[in-house]
Amino acid sequence: MGSSCGVTLLLVFCLWGVLISLSSAARLSVSRQKLEVTKHLNRLNKPPIKTIPSPDGDTIDCVPVSKQPAFDHPFLKDHKIQTRPSFHPEGLFEENKLSEKPEKKAHTPITQLWHANGRCPEGTIPIRRTKEEDVLRASSVKRYGRKKHRAIPKPRSAEPDLINQSGHQHAIAYVEGDKYYGAKATINVWEPKIQQPNEFSLSQLWILGGSFGQDLNSIEAGWQVSPDLYGDNNTRLFTYWTSDAYQATGCYNLLCSGFIQVNSEIAMGATISPVSGYRNSQFDISILIWKDPKEGHWWMQFGNDYVLGYWPSFLFSYLADSASMIEWGGEVVNSEPDGQHTSTQMGSGHFPEEGFGKASYFRNIQVVDSSNNLKAPKGIGTFTEQSNCYDVQTGSNGDWGHYFYYGGPGKNPNCQ
Repeated sequence: MGSSCGVTLLLVFCLWGVLISLSSAARLSVSRQKLEVTKHLNRLNKPPIKTIPSPDGDTIDCVPVSKQPAFDHPFLKDHKIQTRPSFHPEGLFEENKLSEKPEKKAHTPITQLWHANGRCPEGTIPIRRTKEEDVLRASSVKRYGRKKHRAIPKPRSAEPDLINQSGHQHAIAYVEGDKYYGAKATINVWEPKIQQPNEFSLSQLWILGGSFGQDLNSIEAGWQVSPDLYGDNNTRLFTYWTSDAYQATGCYNLLCSGFIQVNSEIAMGATISPVSGYRNSQFDISILIWKDPKEGHWWMQFGNDYVLGYWPSFLFSYLADSASMIEWGGEVVNSEPDGQHTSTQMGSGHFPEEGFGKASYFRNIQVVDSSNNLKAPKGIGTFTEQSNCYDVQTGSNGDWGHYFYYGGPGKNPNCQ
């Protein structure tokens, strides 16, 4: 009896010791994580000279141009900031002269929500402040602000299953087989519903170089709804870049060193307002990305008035020369909640055949050629993994040039 009691006591003490060491290890790892998060926030959130609270809960910091996150990059220590591109693509402003049919006229006065409470002074750039909870939502501090691997639509793949493994689904138009020096599109803006917080819905253009292997180069821009990244369901302007297929390089917006912003009016990752409504007013954003023939950097313009900044050419391998493929369209994450297809919407959440005012579209899609001219894309292909879930339909006319409607509701009787 006595010896068994002794053994029991010994076991209790042992277990108690294990629990104490486990809880202190847990405490240590929590405090280590907190320290790591704090360090990361200090790296990202540069000291502002003015702060603007946005109605959606964001904080916009006005940071001196030369103090932005890009200049943490060792290669940019002595970089001379280019305040404007040496050249704009020819033919850029011609489409504005086209008269649009009144029934297909989208309203253009899109702004960002934070503008309601002020503007950043010249010589600064607006940066959406990263909060602690933003970083904590990521799988790790290192993965914060990054896309997951294999997030690129690979048209005409011989192994469709291979694409679906990433859980990403697309409805896109694309061109390939030439050298491209940029792309442009006017993109209809919506606020698609997201089923799970770890899913997203975006509409963007991709400038791609290299193979679809480990060395893929990509520059991307458009609008997205991403609860994981931003903590809400707002539609936001975003950019992305990678030079190694989303592995170690690149990020969204200004969440790592790379993109150099020169514009004081538009904040990457900020809410776009207003958005389109079903059978209601339609709103568009226009995005142009092109390679400056003189300096070789890739520039981005938002609308007709805002040259936002550039990705220095040294960030890339293939794109240091040119792009080999351009894609335009929608992408969602399908995490298959409850073993069924997600009901996360792409575009407006309605299929292309519903048309203007109901389905989302890209219009006036163009590519930039080697002479720095904006041209109509030749030989447009389309691609979607499951057209019963999300689809794409192209067309062309005098006003909209080359265009397509795209998107869908995800889960429905024909998409389970």
